[in-house]
Amino acid sequence: MTSSNLPLFDLFLHAHWIVESVMAGLLLCSIWVWAIAIEKWLLFSRLRKSNERFEQAFWSGQSLEDLYKSLAAKPGHSTGAIFVAAMNEWKRSLEGHVRSFAGLQLRVEKVMNVTIAREIEHMERQLLVLATVGSAGPFIGLFGTVAGIMTSFQSIAAAQNTSLAVVAPGIAEALFATAIGLVAAIPATIFYNKFTTEVNRQTQRLEGFADEFAAILSRQIDERG
Repeated sequence: MTSSNLPLFDLFLHAHWIVESVMAGLLLCSIWVWAIAIEKWLLFSRLRKSNERFEQAFWSGQSLEDLYKSLAAKPGHSTGAIFVAAMNEWKRSLEGHVRSFAGLQLRVEKVMNVTIAREIEHMERQLLVLATVGSAGPFIGLFGTVAGIMTSFQSIAAAQNTSLAVVAPGIAEALFATAIGLVAAIPATIFYNKFTTEVNRQTQRLEGFADEFAAILSRQIDERG
């Protein structure tokens, strides 16, 4: 093997154990990033479809009671979950002969806010991994590069030979760690930004529906009062 022909796999095999550990860890992180990205992509696709189906049924003129019965057993993760949580509190309060309709409205709004927070937590799960890999990946790769270069200099000193044929393989192995760090970090950063934007979009949708449904319940409270 010459310095001009260094297959990537050979670079990994001939690297110092510290550099190998860094590269192996970064490769695992890269696989983890793509697994999270695929899972999140499917999750947000399901959420969008679920929200569209629910909102279509909600605004179709169907009675709230019938819609509640169809969703109560399995509300899912969407605006339907907010609707079911609010209706549960509404029905429990009315069955308990509520004394204060103002208190009922506050409880329903509180339940919807708690449900929204839970839905946001569900959507944000594992996004911290993407942020961590995106920010730390290049520095971890740089650590591997520094360790590799130090090892190369030690080998040069031991061999007492500074020719390019001696220096190039060690430097290439060291720089390969930085390259793998970037391979892991760049997609992680892109996916993190994309999914964070999607979380914000879905959050606005959930909050918008909660406000609209709170207004509907408020009108019903006024009629009962």
